[in-house]
Amino acid sequence: MDLRDVRSIEDIKKRILAKLGEDAHWIVGLGWDQEKFAERRYPTRRDLDEVTRDKPILLRRICGHICVVNSAALALANITSMTPDPEGGMIDRDTLGEPTGILRETAVELVERKIPDPTPAEYESATLAACRKAAEAGLTTVHCIVGSDIELRTLLRLKNERRLTVRFYLLIPVSQLNAAKKLGVVTGFGDKWIRFGAVKIFTDGSLGARTAALEQPYQDDPENKGVAIYSQGKLDEIVADAHASGFQVAVHAIGDRATRMALESLGKVNHGTGQRHLRHRIEHASVLNRELIRRLKRTEVIVTVQPHFVVSDFWVDQRLGPERARFTYPFRSLLGAGLVVVGSSDCPVEPLSPLTGIGAAVDRDGPEAVVADDAVLLYTRNAAYASFEEHLKGTIAPGKYADLVVLEKDPCSVHPREISAIRVLMTIVGGRVVYRSPILQ
Repeated sequence: MDLRDVRSIEDIKKRILAKLGEDAHWIVGLGWDQEKFAERRYPTRRDLDEVTRDKPILLRRICGHICVVNSAALALANITSMTPDPEGGMIDRDTLGEPTGILRETAVELVERKIPDPTPAEYESATLAACRKAAEAGLTTVHCIVGSDIELRTLLRLKNERRLTVRFYLLIPVSQLNAAKKLGVVTGFGDKWIRFGAVKIFTDGSLGARTAALEQPYQDDPENKGVAIYSQGKLDEIVADAHASGFQVAVHAIGDRATRMALESLGKVNHGTGQRHLRHRIEHASVLNRELIRRLKRTEVIVTVQPHFVVSDFWVDQRLGPERARFTYPFRSLLGAGLVVVGSSDCPVEPLSPLTGIGAAVDRDGPEAVVADDAVLLYTRNAAYASFEEHLKGTIAPGKYADLVVLEKDPCSVHPREISAIRVLMTIVGGRVVYRSPILQ
């Protein structure tokens, strides 16, 4: 279920009720945000149990870092009042110590692993549908996490059958690093359609879930500084292992404490001797300050940002207070410091369209708005650099792939508020038209 438009817990119950008649073992969903609810609180297992206690339910929050489950799902995962919090995660409990149904960070996996895997046919159908959506949005390459063997096999089979219409730069979860090492895979392995890229390492959660790791407590939760998934020593060890194995790393760090920890680890490998520069990345780097921006530059990392967070995270002042909010999503300051900044959607958390992200980066209040020319580069030239492919894509030049997008209007020539509404007329990958707008038919 897509829950991004629900405005109350009662609405969620109605959506679940409508699904009960379908022939499915589980009900799963993504996209709810308690900040938009009439009840102004998290849903609980008791809310979901009012609809069904028989069919297991797992509904992820919009950020993906928190979920709510019902009693049936808790029972399948054997989560009780005696279950300890997993490392890097948290099981919310009521005053009697009973699970409320809210699971945070790695605790989500305790239930999620009980959901049956889709069939190979379902993976294929979903992959082709995703390729169509990407082409419609004007994407010719996507950077995405491949989380399982069957996902990878599906991609490779579709590539061999020449059915892919989008190029893939794959990020692998850190849990798959040892398997990749045994196969001899390194960053850059692959061909023009599928290439292995970075190892994705999560160091904290999200601001919306109040699990992003902060140096100082949340303004609206004074006892909470978020969740650091690893100790500094363990993070150093993981980053060093990936680097020594020839992998770029993409470190998820949203809070300022998480970004500081990531920079500590990355600084130790980026400035070593005898190692090739692997263009390590920090994904998000949302909550910053002047000193962290200087350290980002000194450490020579790429910063991958999600401009649409500016629109969806309307509660940032409430979470952080005005002083820290000033340097949250500071795109102009990052560019001004000379950093390579890459634009990302963070889909399915935010809309897939690059034009939506470009519009959000340009059409914002305050000193961190960027000009349209720079915003376009985040999704083109800079994105190609982040995958070591600037000689093949990212700009239009002789000798590069003919990966092109035809837009209805020039985003650099319209009012900022019009950018996100610009329509993609045509998407061309390798000289072949893979999407043509109905208005051209």
